[in-house]
Amino acid sequence: MRTVRAWGAVIAVTVALTACSVKQDTNNAGGTGDRKEVSFLTFETPNLTPAYWDAAIKRVTDSNPDIKVTKLVAPTTQGRTDYAKQLLQSGQFPDVMIAVDPAGFAEAGNLYDWKPEELKDFQFPSANPIKGGHHQLPANTQTIPPVYYNKKMFADAGVTGTPKTWADLLDAAAKLKAKGLTPFVTGGGKDGFPAAMIMTGVVSVDVYGKTPDWLTQRRADKVKFSDPLFTAAVAKFADLAAKGYIDKDSVSRDYAATEQAFLDGKGAMYPMGNWFAANADTKKHDFDIGVFNFPTDDGRLVVPAYTGGGMSVNAHAKNLDAAKRFALAFQTDKQQIDVSVKADGLVPAIKGYQMPADIGPVLKAGYDLYQEAVDKNAVVNSFGWETADDGLLPGMKAKFYAVAQDVITGRKSVADACAFLDTEWAKAK
Repeated sequence: MRTVRAWGAVIAVTVALTACSVKQDTNNAGGTGDRKEVSFLTFETPNLTPAYWDAAIKRVTDSNPDIKVTKLVAPTTQGRTDYAKQLLQSGQFPDVMIAVDPAGFAEAGNLYDWKPEELKDFQFPSANPIKGGHHQLPANTQTIPPVYYNKKMFADAGVTGTPKTWADLLDAAAKLKAKGLTPFVTGGGKDGFPAAMIMTGVVSVDVYGKTPDWLTQRRADKVKFSDPLFTAAVAKFADLAAKGYIDKDSVSRDYAATEQAFLDGKGAMYPMGNWFAANADTKKHDFDIGVFNFPTDDGRLVVPAYTGGGMSVNAHAKNLDAAKRFALAFQTDKQQIDVSVKADGLVPAIKGYQMPADIGPVLKAGYDLYQEAVDKNAVVNSFGWETADDGLLPGMKAKFYAVAQDVITGRKSVADACAFLDTEWAKAK
């Protein structure tokens, strides 16, 4: 978090570089002897299907034929980080894993600490340090959350333009509700995080927008969730639910069903990570989709984003060199990155990488919004998505997701929700 604004300033320069550091397809196998087995923990979403992973693995192993990859898939009923913990406890910790929160694993010495020379192709090699080490490849940037919206519903409700301030957002939601339309599509269920997307947005722009190192201060016990700044952000989220702008019965809906509900026209606004843009451009729907930044009180530009999410390697992998080579090849191969961009809407944080010219209009619009924020030094961390010393303590993400559902349904008041987070934080420490 301390360096996110500096990283943002660098993007505008590095993205435009013509001296490309992205690796092209090669047949440099690194040896033709016995194949070295590497287990790879993946996960599946509406964007990242089994076919996507199989093709991605094949692209890398075709260029590294001495590596044999065994794909593991985290169950949809269990978060991939929790599943990785389960595998570790049972002595089956994978050799390579992607988008697994390194907190806890790294401190215990279970993850390989990437060396500076191994991170030379990444824009932000110092991103997300854990006790001075780097245990997850800083492969891409994601904005979490922009707000996707149904342009037809906005027009039908008389909403002109896109909300810039919180008052604009409330006005749009009131007009949509008056027309019998559901303002916000949300979910939760076994996936948890869809219920917290709005709260992530409010906390990020209101708390980090004023105090960028707030979570660092929380780790030092200088601030609390029950303090006025954080409580006020949660109160705004609770107000949306109290006004009926969020369907309380939808919190049992999992991520895939939540996305489909928006595409089916069951609500007007869908706060979600920028990975949704890939499906917005490719999946069937009968309305145009727009995107705007999460609004602030005064209209000031504040864009929550997270750089990281890449591969981690088991420090004790039997074939450690092969595991590292596979991870680096997967994350820096241009063909693979191009496919990832179109499949998952991410913004690669690789030196010299240029976005494909044929990306869809929603992805392009979101990318342009992010670049504007970079140019104006308006990027902050996305609350709850950090994975380093400045992130939530291990286990706290699940508590945050649960609190969001409880606030939506009214099971917890704002005060109770914030007090609960403080209590759980003390337990986690």
